Amino acid sequence: MVTWPWKRDRAAPRTLKVRSRGDFGDVNRVDFEELAPSIDTFLGQAAYLQLGYFETLSELIAPTPELSHKESISRAAGAALFKHQQLVGVIRERGDDPLDVMLPFREPLDAFRRATHGARHLETMLSVHITAGMLDDFYLSLSASYGATGNRVAQILHADDDRQALVQLITDAIAADEQWRDLLSLWGRRLVGDTLLIARGALRPQTLDAAEEKRVEPVFTDLLGAHSRRMAAMGLDA
Repeated sequence: MVTWPWKRDRAAPRTLKVRSRGDFGDVNRVDFEELAPSIDTFLGQAAYLQLGYFETLSELIAPTPELSHKESISRAAGAALFKHQQLVGVIRERGDDPLDVMLPFREPLDAFRRATHGARHLETMLSVHITAGMLDDFYLSLSASYGATGNRVAQILHADDDRQALVQLITDAIAADEQWRDLLSLWGRRLVGDTLLIARGALRPQTLDAAEEKRVEPVFTDLLGAHSRRMAAMGLDA
């Protein structure tokens, strides 16, 4: 059983808040005292996730025959790389070494990337769209815990991700061959469990008691609701 590095972190308590997209104020928030991770965990995991998405998408470009499809995938890859670079910049501004901050998360997040890598290109594109969407939302909900640094991260995560280009490739494939619909619906449902484990693993306690479970429930309910909307927008069952 993997012992997540951030589960051993017992630094000063943080506050986890639920926020809507575009909201950088204090409205509509739910507090989770002592559950949010340290700022190094927050920044290190968020930065390494974006690097992983860039790497996964870049691997799809060479074997893709159609030039227009290559360009679509490259736009999404470039957006992930831009977010990674911006998050690395935030880490450097804090006086830390980005490699040192990201290194504890390399092994578990590489394992996550392997587990959510599809056997087919469309499955992998869907993996990036779904897992990045869910985890971006999760890190947006965490960002309110970290003051000005959290606001900077929220602005970075709000930047255009260009994943709509991937969505278009997926919906075009379904329109051309209806068999993709059931296969990708099943794959999308499989992704949820692995992604929620990453989110849950980022919270400070190794296990949550009943009261803590109740406090985090709205965050994960929101994540699942947004996942269902993403799947429905592609004509897929969540």
